[in-house]
Amino acid sequence: MAKTAAPMTAEERKVIFASSLGTVFEWYDFYLYGSLAAIIAKQFFAGLDAGSAFIFALLAFAAGFIVRPFGALVFGRLGDLIGRKYTFLVTILLMGGATFIVGILPTYNTIGVAAPVILIVLRMLQGLALGGEYGGAATYVAEHAPDGKRGAYTAWIQTTATLGLFLSLLVILFTRELTGPNFEVWGWRVPFLLSIVLLGISVYIRLSMNESPAFQKMKAEGKTSKAPLTEAFGQWKNLKIVILALFGLVAGQAVVWYTGQFYALFFLTQVLKVDAKTANLLIAGSLVIGTPFFIVFGALSDRIGRKMIIMLGLLLAIITYIPNTPLSVFNALTHYANPALEKAMATSPASITVDPAECSFQFNPTGTAKFTSSCDIAKQTMASNSASYETIAGAPGTVAKIKIGDTEIEGYTAKGIPADEAKAKDAAFKKAVREALNAAGYPAKADPAQVNVPAVLALLVFLVVLVTMVYGPIAAYLVELFPTRIRYTSMSLPYHIGNGWFGGLMPTISFALVAQNGNIYYGLWYPIIIAAMTLVIGTLFMRETKDRDIYAGD
Repeated sequence: MAKTAAPMTAEERKVIFASSLGTVFEWYDFYLYGSLAAIIAKQFFAGLDAGSAFIFALLAFAAGFIVRPFGALVFGRLGDLIGRKYTFLVTILLMGGATFIVGILPTYNTIGVAAPVILIVLRMLQGLALGGEYGGAATYVAEHAPDGKRGAYTAWIQTTATLGLFLSLLVILFTRELTGPNFEVWGWRVPFLLSIVLLGISVYIRLSMNESPAFQKMKAEGKTSKAPLTEAFGQWKNLKIVILALFGLVAGQAVVWYTGQFYALFFLTQVLKVDAKTANLLIAGSLVIGTPFFIVFGALSDRIGRKMIIMLGLLLAIITYIPNTPLSVFNALTHYANPALEKAMATSPASITVDPAECSFQFNPTGTAKFTSSCDIAKQTMASNSASYETIAGAPGTVAKIKIGDTEIEGYTAKGIPADEAKAKDAAFKKAVREALNAAGYPAKADPAQVNVPAVLALLVFLVVLVTMVYGPIAAYLVELFPTRIRYTSMSLPYHIGNGWFGGLMPTISFALVAQNGNIYYGLWYPIIIAAMTLVIGTLFMRETKDRDIYAGD
């Protein structure tokens, strides 16, 4: 018989607080590296040129995303074999230890190549730990929650990624202010070293917690799985639910999450050229206002269902992401954050006439690739100035020509010419393009006086609310999809493939699409297509689970 919902007990509050605090801490550790990637590149990859160093720093950051599903497998299996409590106690020790060691790790100038090797190993350990943490925390809280309140209780876990990002930004900002010019020398270590305090608090609290009642009941009855991986992924009846959860639930949720927080920040700073401090404060403000909605939608999902809220969030995201429509959020961001750019694109459209055969894929996320064809040079120059343009196919052998308003600039090819000559041509070409953009009203930077802060903040809050709609109920949904004996394993893998790969690679893929197509909004088609796929599959094949008795059927 299902348990009736009752007021939250002291033990339940402790479970939620301890699980959420530990997960906030894990996300804090995870995001520190990304926020400080440029400094870490200088400290640990100093044996390389600046461009290569940053590439390797970004690859090390990506490694944390890539290994997350493997952490889900390793720790998911342990969680289903020995229990939720001890497994995610191990994950927090692993994450906290790896983060603290980064804070004391000697740099390349001190120990040479061992420094970046150790750093990458630590980064992979962080990714493995995070792969085991989320599934453990969500499962643990859900299995403590009374029926009818699983959405509300697990929604607290859903706030942790956003709060971890927010906390890491705050600590970095505060440390920068305190250490000033020394931040890049030694001050950057402080946020990593502070993690040991958070680790101590989290471990102390978690040691005093009890195992989840669902796992205790299953263990007492001798029904624990002896081979969770085989049972979860080797039997079609379970594997098909894992696949459906990935494509009909998590993939779409992931791209909406990353679009609403990471891509929005990228769009403000890199495309609309809003200064970094203003953009970070606006994002931080939207997180403060929007985060409570995780709890709102988690609780609402207990009443009207998880599926309805998540699918509605995906639908709203698709509708409002589509560029150049009356409801387009990103067009509105351009209007309110950089109206001069919007006006210039409307009154002085740009185009590039090229020989398509000499154009290559414009994939240059770090800004360090060397382009030699006139097509690639012209496209790269326009992309670096955040100027949308139309590509016109010219005759074979055509040297690229940029047209901005009524001004035409002849391109050049760098193939087969001396480095000094190529450098001089590059400088002259970029200067001519920038002058033409200036004359046509394309701003090099957003004018702070023209940024409509309340309107931009409102749009960013809307994007965060979409995040809360798709993310708030998802922990309860995933927990309810799978039987207790393989729950930790089964729910962790689709979650971390979806968020680690579909979501984590979203900014890079979107950037490549923008650079290739020439339209500043073109990168939005990646989250639109993934969210649409999930909406269709989820609507047709996912079943509602809010009334499921998670103690039954084990």
